[in-house]
Amino acid sequence: MTELVPDVRTVAMRWWDVRDKVVHTCMRIGRDPSEVTIVAVAKKHTAAAVREAIAAGVTDIGENYVQELLDKQPAVATQVRWHFIGRLQRNKVRQVVGRVALIHAVDSLALAQEIDKRAAAIGVVQPILLAVNIAGDDAKGGVTPASAPMLLGAFAGLANLRCDGFMTMPPEDPVATATAFNGLRELRDRLRAPHLPLPILSMGMTGDFEQAIAAGATHLRIGTAIFGERPAPVDDTLT
Repeated sequence: MTELVPDVRTVAMRWWDVRDKVVHTCMRIGRDPSEVTIVAVAKKHTAAAVREAIAAGVTDIGENYVQELLDKQPAVATQVRWHFIGRLQRNKVRQVVGRVALIHAVDSLALAQEIDKRAAAIGVVQPILLAVNIAGDDAKGGVTPASAPMLLGAFAGLANLRCDGFMTMPPEDPVATATAFNGLRELRDRLRAPHLPLPILSMGMTGDFEQAIAAGATHLRIGTAIFGERPAPVDDTLT
């Protein structure tokens, strides 16, 4: 039996490794590395780990759960862009709007309207992404590609919400993943317009971010490769 060797690298070392791989991938395919934002996903990791990542050069932190976001922001107390990347419940909107640079997974008009309402109440414009189930996987969230144009049109009528692009969760199969990433980029290219540039494609995680970069990703959501394996599960019922 092969003995498992613990990963003793620091958060900083993992971050530098990920950053170098992103840069090298971009250079290999002719993309400018500055076009790609690495969102370090801190789900279940401590504020201390987040501070270490920021000290190493991380500029964007992603959280999946509202309560973790609320707990870590004051504990980190450092200038950084926060992203909410999990499924946002409508009754949690008021706790997130205005606190994050980008909400990644808006998947309904009702949720968008709630975000717009809260943003108007506090006098901000909240950037969001439309979550698209590009692969048609029942286990993944997001709207169908066919419904995306209708929702983009509806979002345009919300003065305090701005849709900056799309996000997706790919299937597990590598071939299907590449197809999904390319499909999201093609959908974005068909629907973008001068008044709706849709500059952001949020796709790619620890196991597939190089494929995502090749397909045109602008935002990568990388957790394990930066922070290591997540701690044992905790009770998420309050998030």
